[in-house]
Amino acid sequence: MSYENFTTFKAEANDGVLWVTIDFPPVNLQGQEMLADLNTLCLRLERDREVKVVVFQSAHPEIWVCHYDTNLLKDMSTEAVSRQEAHLLDLQSVLQRVSRLPQATIAKLEGFARGGGHEFALACDMRFAARGKFKFMQMEVGMGILPCGGGASRMARQVGLGRALEIILSARDFDADEAEAYGTVNKAFEPEEIGPYVEELATRIAKFPAESINACKQTVYESIDKPIDDALKAEAYWLYQATSTTPAIKRFTVADEKGMQHDLENQRNWNDLVMGVQEID
Repeated sequence: MSYENFTTFKAEANDGVLWVTIDFPPVNLQGQEMLADLNTLCLRLERDREVKVVVFQSAHPEIWVCHYDTNLLKDMSTEAVSRQEAHLLDLQSVLQRVSRLPQATIAKLEGFARGGGHEFALACDMRFAARGKFKFMQMEVGMGILPCGGGASRMARQVGLGRALEIILSARDFDADEAEAYGTVNKAFEPEEIGPYVEELATRIAKFPAESINACKQTVYESIDKPIDDALKAEAYWLYQATSTTPAIKRFTVADEKGMQHDLENQRNWNDLVMGVQEID
């Protein structure tokens, strides 16, 4: 699969990981060019089973992704519409497509991510932030609107009602440690630590079956929106999707025949054992 000819970022695949480096001077503005590139990227990734992890990073020393291009908002209607007449915005549609990718997606945040840029990060599966470099903000209330790229919806699911409203209604900057405490990022790192951690995590995930990664993702996302009984049924459904397309049964059979699960040393060393099992194909 070719990952070339993008305007707003460069993409390089290596050992199952696609490194997407956003590079759209002067400020990585999130406009039609970036949305078009992301849409094309998603189209290719949806058909690719070689790439298992996508890392979004930035070439800009201060900015991950800037806010949404205000030129795309100034011509919006000033007339209220009914719920039936409301349609998804381009930003919502594209970021939803990013969220639904079969690959694991990671936002490596080493600069500002405000407004639509932060909503892009929230659409990724995992987020890691560099102290002293990362800040995020949802400034929309101050402009007279609301986060309209999934920010309000995803943030409420990510951090809870009260914190989501504090973030949205304060329209202030939050740094990496606040983001970690609030739950908008998985973890905050010193600038020199974030690169090795993300690389090690992405490389580890990329060793696992593509179908199993997708099944895990879909189950977790479905469970957010469903009552527990329906969520458990979703787990069962995706389990069978995985066992029908991965070496899972073969791996379980080998483990049973060799008595692996009864070995105390194996129980002590699952962190490494799970990687060794990848050789059973």
